[in-house]
Amino acid sequence: MNDVRRAVHGVLLPGFTGTTPPAWLLDAARDGLAGVVLFAHNTPDPATTAALTARLHDAAPDLLVATDEEGGDVSRLEAATGSSLPGAAALGAVDDVRLTGAAGEALGRLLAAAGVDLDLAPVLDVDTPGNPVIGVRAFGTDPEAVARHGVAFARGLQRGGVGTCAKHFPGHGSTTVDSHLALPVVEADARTLRGRDLVPFAAAFAGGPGDEGPAADALMTAHVVVPALGPAPASLDPAVAALARELGHAGPIVTDALDMRAVSDGADVGEAAVRAVEGGADLLCLGTTTGRDDEALFRSAADALVAAVDAGRVSLDRLAASRRRTDALVGRLRARRVAAAPAPAEEALTALAAVGAEVARRAVRVVGPSPALAGAPDVVDLRLRLDHAAGRTAQHVQRAVAARWPDAVVHPALDDAGLGALLRGLPGPADGGERPLVVVTREPVPGGDEHERLARLQRARPDLVVVHTGAPAAGERWLAALPGGLPATVLACGTGRANAEAAVALLAGELAPEPTEVAR
Repeated sequence: MNDVRRAVHGVLLPGFTGTTPPAWLLDAARDGLAGVVLFAHNTPDPATTAALTARLHDAAPDLLVATDEEGGDVSRLEAATGSSLPGAAALGAVDDVRLTGAAGEALGRLLAAAGVDLDLAPVLDVDTPGNPVIGVRAFGTDPEAVARHGVAFARGLQRGGVGTCAKHFPGHGSTTVDSHLALPVVEADARTLRGRDLVPFAAAFAGGPGDEGPAADALMTAHVVVPALGPAPASLDPAVAALARELGHAGPIVTDALDMRAVSDGADVGEAAVRAVEGGADLLCLGTTTGRDDEALFRSAADALVAAVDAGRVSLDRLAASRRRTDALVGRLRARRVAAAPAPAEEALTALAAVGAEVARRAVRVVGPSPALAGAPDVVDLRLRLDHAAGRTAQHVQRAVAARWPDAVVHPALDDAGLGALLRGLPGPADGGERPLVVVTREPVPGGDEHERLARLQRARPDLVVVHTGAPAAGERWLAALPGGLPATVLACGTGRANAEAAVALLAGELAPEPTEVAR
């Protein structure tokens, strides 16, 4: 392995398919690979994850093992069952910084027990209603509240024994395009950015009391164009990296996955990788999808960077500077892991579930008439858009309903014709009201298909009950705009398992809702 290729390996974070590292990945790990990113198909449960990370660290003790574990809608270690921890929106709705810190620590302890070094969290984006990517992944719509809870969650992760990676700099919360599919543009001037989007990041870059370092150990840049900063996607733009350094971030800068179509064609990431290094990135995340040639994706990035060094576009000194930042981070994380003394994974999972249940119970809200159900319901899911970040349209509400009422009827996703047939067959109050109707929503934006379908259902069944799994404050406004007015609604603050279980407990009359109003 020549020095150039080894130096190139030092800025790459590839993914791979399966629960056993392939030979090409182990070879790269022994030849200077910076780290790996684990996805849900790598981490079916904490025990399997721990065995996988142990094998990776045996191959290369300084390898950085990272994953996206936000809790709530985006979970890797609990993707199969749903997260025990509600996401950021639930924590923001409760607005108890102590509880947010405890949630972060419990999650950090689970990750540490599973051998994960760096959590690609927290999300520090300030949400704007209608964002198709962030939504309930954000702590809220107020910059100061996002900063307060984001720092508390990050500090908790650190106490749990893992590293943190604030994302998606310089702010992904106000976009209306999913960067998995296309390139979003943030139309905000510099003053708006500094007064809104950058506030949580600046707080995370600041050091804590005494010897406590910054809450953000690393920083992930977004695949968004911010014309006020520069013409290129933020993950490739030198001005964005310079801004992060100006605000005080000294750790590694990590790109969002370069196979996302906002910056590449999804297959050949070579030029995007070169531009990311030219733009100041230290670690290049390469995503993965089951069935795709992960090695080819890795080779396309590595070969392009080697060619860029040969052509003089990227210097070895530049790559070495990035490697030094990563090595310094790994050194801190190894010491942090020892100090945290992680518990066994099952013990950590039990503790996380206890904290998560408290968060979920305190987060769920009722608006409109009482949503309590008299018996087993029909359940209709109106969510139309696949959540690319979560990787699925989660069915946790349906599962929780079926667990509580075995006689419940859960209907499959329906097109317009199927919805019409369903409406003709559903009994309503005029028929004796035999079955309540529960409708699951995420983005019932007035004028959108989800809103229109809900309006059709409400006309036929004005007694329907909504479980809204999207952003809570926006959801209440959207639902209040229905022609029939605001229906009986449970605001679940997310679509994760813990959120769903708390929402269904409310429907069953087993949980009294918190009296606190939804934050606006």
